[in-house]
Amino acid sequence: MQVTVEQLQQIPFFSRLDLDQLAQLQTHAMVKQYLRGEIILHEGDRLPDKLFAVVSGRIEVKKTASTGKETILRTLPAGEIFAAPALLGNGSSPATVVAQQDCQILTIERTAILALIQNAPEVALQIIAVLTERLQLLHQAVHGLVSERALVRLAQYIQQAAIAEGTDATPQGVLLRSRLPYYQIARSIGITYEECVRLFKQIQAIVTYHRGGKILVLDRAKLDAIAQGEYDVYR
Repeated sequence: MQVTVEQLQQIPFFSRLDLDQLAQLQTHAMVKQYLRGEIILHEGDRLPDKLFAVVSGRIEVKKTASTGKETILRTLPAGEIFAAPALLGNGSSPATVVAQQDCQILTIERTAILALIQNAPEVALQIIAVLTERLQLLHQAVHGLVSERALVRLAQYIQQAAIAEGTDATPQGVLLRSRLPYYQIARSIGITYEECVRLFKQIQAIVTYHRGGKILVLDRAKLDAIAQGEYDVYR
């Protein structure tokens, strides 16, 4: 399906481009619809020489270990790019990308992106910034899986979700706008579904989990202390 100028403008990288630049990209861009649960990219697949971005919906980026254990590396909302190695050419998908919701995925030919960079070098800097951020987050995730207790990782994950998607104040506490089912949290912080349920029970005076993945933070200061490894829920 042909992309519209309005859809291109939804991607932060392109929001400041003028109409002529957007029109040049438009001729080399396509949008494809994916249903919830549908695989967009398989881990190890050869990546086509294109830029990938989420126009609407949300995706999961996950990796499967040799033991069969699956870990969700990131969830990306509309406006985010992914599979960035494709822009460098000769890349293979480092992880599997799945539609977490019904979504629209934009692809733009690499040659068009390179032509754009010649006229708007700031786009290249934005892409480098994204790659740097992803590497830092991956390093933090690996470090956390190796060295941090599961409860600390859970608290940090809740904090990150609150920052990424925002929160709403309620009379009871702070409600995360993200909907985070147990399975997603467990796979993201490297624990089992059952352990995830158990951890939430341990901190139910600080954070409560409600049906549908709703998370309510009752005591933000104590959650921050857990995330820093400075609070013992048993004391």
